[in-house]
Amino acid sequence: MTRRTVRGLVPALLAAAALTGCSSDPDTDGGAKAEKSAGAPAVKTAARGGTVGGPGSGCELPVTFDLAELWKAKAVTPVEPDSVFAGLANQGPVTMVCEIDAKPAGYLGFLRVWQGKSEDASPRETLEGFVGAEKNASKISYTKATAGKTTAAEVSYTLYSKLVEESRPARAFAVATPEGPVVVQLGGFDAYEHKGMLPAYELAKRTLRVG
Repeated sequence: MTRRTVRGLVPALLAAAALTGCSSDPDTDGGAKAEKSAGAPAVKTAARGGTVGGPGSGCELPVTFDLAELWKAKAVTPVEPDSVFAGLANQGPVTMVCEIDAKPAGYLGFLRVWQGKSEDASPRETLEGFVGAEKNASKISYTKATAGKTTAAEVSYTLYSKLVEESRPARAFAVATPEGPVVVQLGGFDAYEHKGMLPAYELAKRTLRVG
């Protein structure tokens, strides 16, 4: 299957498989600043296009952070526990509350925000439960991190996708808030899309504010 064929099938496949990912083109980021994640090479931070988390931003969240240019945020409607979609909306200790679409910026994927209810779980514990609920996760690496000025935990891992018959990278960070833990996750349709969307993920992490 060629990449062009795969791109043509993406809208239906993304909805069916709940694939993840994000961001802004590193070649057209308007002189974005470089940002280095723990244990990873320096990655450019995408040009800012707005903010999500506050009233009127598409998703009201316990945190706010900047969005990459052209990315679109939309709140996720709560799903009943017995719904056929419950498995997509819930992962380990957290529930999906916001989906930020990268397609308007030319990428195939989403930046997804998940929220839990536990007031005691640390960011690392939240991530461990989150990744532990993933199927076919491997090469899992946890690191300490900072999101904005907040202490965070970060994880990078690999997921095998049956749709493209290859492994794809994923990344997420978690912070604690008074309303429960929050996980911000980046995946992507494949490794190529993931790499292109990393600047949007770094922008979210660098600009995150609790409250």
